[in-house]
Amino acid sequence: MKSKDFLAGWEQVDITPEEPVCLCGQFHARISEGIKDPITATVVFFESKTDEKTSIAVMISCDLVAIPEEFRKAIVKKATRLIPDLREEEIIISATHTHTAPEVGEDILRGTRGMTIKDIYGVELPVMKISNYIDFASTKIAGGIKSAWEKRGKSGIGYGQGFAVVGFNRRVAYYDGHAKMYGNTSDKNFSHIEGYEDHTLNIMCTFDPDKKLTGLVINISCPSQVDEQLFLISADFWHQVRQEIKRRLGNEIFVLGQCSAAGDISPHVLLCKQTHQRMLRLSERDERQDIAIRIADGLLRILPDIEKEINYQPEFDMTHKKIFLSPYKVEQQDIKEFSEEAKKFYKQYLLLKKEIEENPEKKRQARWYVDITSNFRRYRWYNACIERAKKISKNPKIPVDIYVLRIGDIVFAPNPFELYLDYGIRIKAQSAATQTFIVQLAGGGTYLPTQRAVKGRSYGAIGPSCLVGPEGGKEFVEKTLEMINNLWSEK
Repeated sequence: MKSKDFLAGWEQVDITPEEPVCLCGQFHARISEGIKDPITATVVFFESKTDEKTSIAVMISCDLVAIPEEFRKAIVKKATRLIPDLREEEIIISATHTHTAPEVGEDILRGTRGMTIKDIYGVELPVMKISNYIDFASTKIAGGIKSAWEKRGKSGIGYGQGFAVVGFNRRVAYYDGHAKMYGNTSDKNFSHIEGYEDHTLNIMCTFDPDKKLTGLVINISCPSQVDEQLFLISADFWHQVRQEIKRRLGNEIFVLGQCSAAGDISPHVLLCKQTHQRMLRLSERDERQDIAIRIADGLLRILPDIEKEINYQPEFDMTHKKIFLSPYKVEQQDIKEFSEEAKKFYKQYLLLKKEIEENPEKKRQARWYVDITSNFRRYRWYNACIERAKKISKNPKIPVDIYVLRIGDIVFAPNPFELYLDYGIRIKAQSAATQTFIVQLAGGGTYLPTQRAVKGRSYGAIGPSCLVGPEGGKEFVEKTLEMINNLWSEK
């Protein structure tokens, strides 16, 4: 319904822990050894008033690897206490997928629903409790939601699409039919890069009544993981993006980063790496700085055109559904293979555990925990897949929460997956909206691979990596499009 008054409010809060934490994103544990740059949560609070009703939607982007359910619930519980009229289904929380931020709860793929470090890594580590970090970060984010709500004022929106090369397909295919994430392209058996890449830069801006820019939603098809192996807390390239945009447009501008469909995408250049590294050296920039400049250049190129059309009374509607998707099919031969792998890693974990117990001085060595935690996590990863396969006959469908938010002629379509790019492309191609913003990682972040990726196998496209498979992916696209297109056909 067309807004009589459209309001928007922004806030950004620092969610950087003040003590060491376990960093999420790799199999092995990484105890943070310092802070490279702060991690934040950016909030935009929308309110649309008509003669009939008031509608609300909150979008939050966090510099985290994913949004597990207990973390989401903690934010929702605190935010709805602070703002009684706010409802759970009006809050959309997504992650930028930095691999250098704290653990925030359950990991379904690795069979860990517990909240302790030992549950997840198999050993005790001298770090902040996960439950304590969840309490700290959720309190800060809920406070940010309230602050954005208090700051909301009459606003308009503008939008547009540009281009910025940030993400590259990371699955390398070989002549024998197999594929590998981050495979070697100089191998004589290298055939091709498996999938497509999307370099579109989706932008939504908010403006005050004087047509002054107040905030930006920047949506790109790439996770924030240039420095994914660091033992330091970091927001990765989104930190540089925010700095670069504020340098050019002013410190008062808010920047909310979103990761579009990018389960098979990363910022790592796989082809002609030497050429790329040479150009970075000549430019005297690192990868993160270069990405920030590419995004800022793309934004500044289209911003003058975006400012030509500002809608102060946009159509505003939101819908939420719980849908049920077909699971990833794990074959019996796969279960046998995964069982053998699980036993192998568990055996190695027990050997390392015994060695440490008999030689406790090993804990004084730097990063003593890397090998033992890697083996434990890989064991749990394979074993969790086997357990899921056993339960499929009893629970043949996977429940998934889907949100669709319409603002004017654009639509935001969040999902909880590391969604392979093809699915996002299908939704954008058939969406009734003028511009469609796919938002992945609005949830736990399990991979949803394509059929060709499943044929190529490898991490990210095999049973232990996935809850939902290609059949469910097709269902997901159809259900999302139905929800999007209904918001237009109903009007």
